[in-house]
Amino acid sequence: MLILNPSASPIQLQNFSCHSTSRQTNYNALFPTVRIWSSSCARIGRQPFQYVSRASRSERPKTQEVQAEFEGTEEDYDDEDENESPSYRRFRNREGEEKDYDRDPEFAEILGNCLDDPEKAQSKMEERLRRKRHKILHTKTGSSAPMKVTFSKFDFSNSYIWFEFYNAPLAKDISLLCDTIRSWHIVGRLGGCNSMNMQLSQAPLDKRPSYDAIQGANVTPTTFYNIGDLEVQDNLARIWVDIGNSEPLLLDVLINALTQISSDYVGIKQVMFGGSEFENWKENLTSEDAGFTVHRI
Repeated sequence: MLILNPSASPIQLQNFSCHSTSRQTNYNALFPTVRIWSSSCARIGRQPFQYVSRASRSERPKTQEVQAEFEGTEEDYDDEDENESPSYRRFRNREGEEKDYDRDPEFAEILGNCLDDPEKAQSKMEERLRRKRHKILHTKTGSSAPMKVTFSKFDFSNSYIWFEFYNAPLAKDISLLCDTIRSWHIVGRLGGCNSMNMQLSQAPLDKRPSYDAIQGANVTPTTFYNIGDLEVQDNLARIWVDIGNSEPLLLDVLINALTQISSDYVGIKQVMFGGSEFENWKENLTSEDAGFTVHRI
């Protein structure tokens, strides 16, 4: 808005009279309005001039087309909301439930008491498990017999790990085993299994945990150099590893995971670390028709 002081020099307006224009158009919302105050209008008590920019004839259809297109877009969005499928609505509702579940006040209270009052936190967790055991527990499909673990000239830098299942593993069982070995390799390659830096596991349980960052940074790092693909023949499997460092903690982590897999998902009769031969494994058997498959880790 431009307002001129009456004491200023008058503006020379051509082809305009002192009265306000009264013609109204539908383009006021799209074009700026200029209000001009002159000294002559102030003396006679008239209202200031009000002029509205007007579009040319060639521009008017474009403005109407844009407005019509915008209105049509709003109608399309309204139609999408009305025609939204029930499955998509359930998916959106499920997302909201998951976000609310992440802020579970009961679980937050349990975690808050785990350091100050471990016994109280344990009792609350046991009560929670009893109430929700039907949602947490699942039917075991593994074996109740313990998995046998043996060693045969195992070399950390160049050895096979052999697996013997009670039955030929299914595709989902092989996928689970590959995911487990892949995770084991990643954690080991990042130095996560370093028995020289176990400050928390070796700390007293009756004291608040603490960690010495300087001590952890000065420990000799460990790594997992290389790993091969998982080879499967009927109910037998093997994988080649090059751990590099003699780190028994890496083996403990793998054995613990395989023990749980054998108990809950697919029965593993035995696992052998090292050795060039194992049971009925055939080196010349490389055909998929004969039951040989290779799965990338």
